[in-house]
Amino acid sequence: MDTAPRTAPGRWSAAGEMPFAGFWAQPADAAALLADGRVLLAGGEDGRRVPTDVTALYDPAAGTWTATGALWTARRLHTTTPLADGRILVAGGIGEAPGPVPATGLGSCEVYDPATGAWTPTGALREPRFSHSATLLPDGRVLVAGGAAVRSPDSHRTLRTAEAYDPASGTWTTVRPMTDARFGHPAVRLGDGRVLLAGGILAVGRGSYAALALCELYDPAADRWTPAAGLATARKSHQATLLLDGGVLVTGGDMPGFQDEDWSYDPYSQWTTERYDPAADRWNADAHMPWGRSHHRAVRLASGDVLVVGGTDDASMAVGYQNATLYDATARTWSAEFPTLRGRWAPAAVGLADGRVLVMGGLEESGPAAPLPGEDQVTATAEIYTP
Repeated sequence: MDTAPRTAPGRWSAAGEMPFAGFWAQPADAAALLADGRVLLAGGEDGRRVPTDVTALYDPAAGTWTATGALWTARRLHTTTPLADGRILVAGGIGEAPGPVPATGLGSCEVYDPATGAWTPTGALREPRFSHSATLLPDGRVLVAGGAAVRSPDSHRTLRTAEAYDPASGTWTTVRPMTDARFGHPAVRLGDGRVLLAGGILAVGRGSYAALALCELYDPAADRWTPAAGLATARKSHQATLLLDGGVLVTGGDMPGFQDEDWSYDPYSQWTTERYDPAADRWNADAHMPWGRSHHRAVRLASGDVLVVGGTDDASMAVGYQNATLYDATARTWSAEFPTLRGRWAPAAVGLADGRVLVMGGLEESGPAAPLPGEDQVTATAEIYTP
């Protein structure tokens, strides 16, 4: 593995406990940084996959968590997007606990006002969806793309539709459909205002899903989707991070039957990374992470380096990794792994205004490793990384 740390890793410190334990199993950011430096965390799910309506605020200056106004609708697998005016938009998701039939996507949306600490319902999505992406566009609108919805009494379908939210009118407008249907995909706004969608998931049968290598670009000025260069390896449960040079780094993820470099079959999460060059529309193989991981979080630091934290292995999804690693974006190398305070996968993570990174919640143990049958162990703890 390519590991050559340029600087010593920073340190982790406890950041208290949230008012609720939860996790956020999708690539999209679940936490939002407010204009005053506080962090908003809304919704999510517990160890039994039951959605929550609880909203919490973290104050980095005081190091405290407080509960704030509850969501009108409990939801999981939704998106949380800061608007240009400082408010926060929550869109779609799933509003019911798991049952014998496929989950139904929500069309409802709501907006949080930090000045009042309250949520207000806003215009509903034109098509209910969950596990979609939501991206703030240069003109202040929010682009929602893809996602999943019910196909039949025993299966889901993958959406190719997209729509845009206008904060001024509180309404959604249909935009051109995507090149390819996908859900659970990361979306990155590039420096020129275009939006890159990389990989994701395609529902292919009853409880069966495939990872995607296909990528595409949305041009908001032309309202046009165009195919982009594809990833070398299909990925789901990965992360995509915008770098300071305008490129995009994709890390980890999983796919059934990942093929190793020696052509052997590997069922585990990927340690490979790829870096996208928007000017050339090309993905290039980059340095390997020290270990494979899925359902992790990747946050760009003020230095331009990328912090990758937590995650799990998709072959078992039993425990959350109690470690992190740093990517040197200039040298294109990874540090050796260094410990975090808690192991967690599918946590929330956000960069703070002072350059630190807050990591919240997540699954500690799941499936056969969980102490209680039928209930995964979810944490309410939080920790802060100081570079």
